[in-house]
Amino acid sequence: MSETTHKESSYVTDELIAADIDAYLVQHQHKSLLRFITCGSVDDGKSTLIGRLLYDSKMIFEDQLAAVEADSKKFGTQGQNIDFALLVDGLAAEREQGITIDVAYRFFATEKRKFIVADTPGHEQYTRNMVTGASTADLAVILIDARKGVLTQTRRHSYLAHLIGIRNLVVAVNKMDLIGYDHDKYDAIIADYRQFADSIGIKNFTPMPISGFMGDNITTKSENTPWYTGMPLIQHLETVELDVTADQAKNFRLPVQWVNRPNLDFRGFSGLISTGVVKPGDAVRVLPSGKTSTVSRIVTFDGDLPKAVAGQSVTLCFADEVDCSRGDVITLADAPVQVADQFEVNLVWMADEALTPGRAYWLKIGTQLVSAVIHPPKYLVNVNTLEHMAAKTLELNSIGVTNIATDKPIPFEPYADNRALGGFIVIDKMTNATVGAGMINFSLRRSQNVHWQPLDVSRETHAKLKNQNAGVLWFTGLSGAGKSTIANLVEKKLVRMNRHTFLLDGDNVRHGLNKDLGFTDADRIENIRRVGEVAKLMTDAGLIVVTAFISPFRSEREMVRSMMAPGEFIEIFIDTTLADAESRDVKGLYKKARAGELKNFTGIDSPYEAPQQPEIHIDTSKLTAEEAADLIIAKLIP
Repeated sequence: MSETTHKESSYVTDELIAADIDAYLVQHQHKSLLRFITCGSVDDGKSTLIGRLLYDSKMIFEDQLAAVEADSKKFGTQGQNIDFALLVDGLAAEREQGITIDVAYRFFATEKRKFIVADTPGHEQYTRNMVTGASTADLAVILIDARKGVLTQTRRHSYLAHLIGIRNLVVAVNKMDLIGYDHDKYDAIIADYRQFADSIGIKNFTPMPISGFMGDNITTKSENTPWYTGMPLIQHLETVELDVTADQAKNFRLPVQWVNRPNLDFRGFSGLISTGVVKPGDAVRVLPSGKTSTVSRIVTFDGDLPKAVAGQSVTLCFADEVDCSRGDVITLADAPVQVADQFEVNLVWMADEALTPGRAYWLKIGTQLVSAVIHPPKYLVNVNTLEHMAAKTLELNSIGVTNIATDKPIPFEPYADNRALGGFIVIDKMTNATVGAGMINFSLRRSQNVHWQPLDVSRETHAKLKNQNAGVLWFTGLSGAGKSTIANLVEKKLVRMNRHTFLLDGDNVRHGLNKDLGFTDADRIENIRRVGEVAKLMTDAGLIVVTAFISPFRSEREMVRSMMAPGEFIEIFIDTTLADAESRDVKGLYKKARAGELKNFTGIDSPYEAPQQPEIHIDTSKLTAEEAADLIIAKLIP
């Protein structure tokens, strides 16, 4: 062969290889993606199963395999054999203890489908991590140790998977090699699980006998279980129907994530279609406003589309100028979602600090963030017995049913119909930590039947008649700081200036409006909420409201601030050291608290969260009460 002919042959070969690579990449790009989790009790073999799937799908590099072989001898639990769990358990604590602590995500692919699997921990204390992994899953593989059968965490994880809305469940009885592939024992375990599944409403699941360590029924049918007639696990994962396929048959919903306005000639509304199909020309409705228009274009990075379906991220353009912003939901005009501000929900508590009923938390639902108050639980669910148990709060990993109220109406669908518009997370306003995850069951009927009654005389008219601007002077500080004394002086000075005022004092309110409340955190929160509502009504009447309350928690003071019009809430921090406040102790309360006769006393056995940026800061170590009152008046009325 001549040199020229050899070069031409080489070029042809390179072109064919490049074409094959391009074809493979195109095929890989268009493979469907299945997200699934492995869950179950401790040491049921979840990590080992995922390691086996990665190993058998050739998704491990040689250096990774060499490292795992070395670690297997140091940390492994399988003697000199490869411990597949080490491919997933990445934390040092996980390898040392042989357990899974955090959620580990791994990617692998076969010729038919791509997969993202979440390995979730089995310990009860890490239940919140399991919920995190399950929140985006289409399928759950619930593992059961063939030697132990159905355990408490098996039930707990099954209940949570069902609660979160995972339709496809695989019940994999693992470690069949350790019971000699006993058919009768396998049937007994599945019968036990089926009885539990029926009791919580799981209608269908796929049982299979496997061994993650030995590879039985993982990628191919095992000769050790000739009595098993189902698919091996990987084949089931490749062929199971995806949630996104079912979602396309539902009504169209798109939560707006971003208003796309790159220039004066373009305005679109971007987001991920949660359910349904949309086409140019479709009549749509924007909620909660209820405004309608028609889709003029469906815009993507790769160009306009003639149709978009659930699972696609798109930008919709309307034929009309319609007010639409982040957090709104675009639906078909004749099939809108519901709008409400009060709901019954299932709530999984995920924080070490217990739920404080009555406290305002952030609620992240879809693409919107709203303030919400969580009421005391109706009941807790005992996962083992399914008994409904009375409770005043939710502790870490508790599962309960309760009511919530948001500060404004929001578009939603029950979680059973739409995970994107019915699922939410709860965020602590002070720490910004995620403390809970919930699912909306339905809106409360009273929220649909109670409407604002329009009034002809406005709050501005009330204030104008009094020749003043309405507002709330919120005095906060420790007991004995001098709040009531200074607040009383401020009101007297305002009255001399012909201002119309009303003083709400903490002790006085406890004799009437709030005489049914104690001094637990929950009662303190409700105390401040009621006072805030009264203060708001008084500002609607045009009054200057002066309040004197310890109000120890920042979140509740912010809750009252959010009730008022911008600029109407003036936080006045009466700053006194605990030693100075205790030395005054006019009412003898500190003495009782120190003696253990007065529980939940602020500064002693209940915290006080000082304001971080109050409008007015009074240091009582430098000012007398009279001087403090004069300073406050000077700042209010220059």
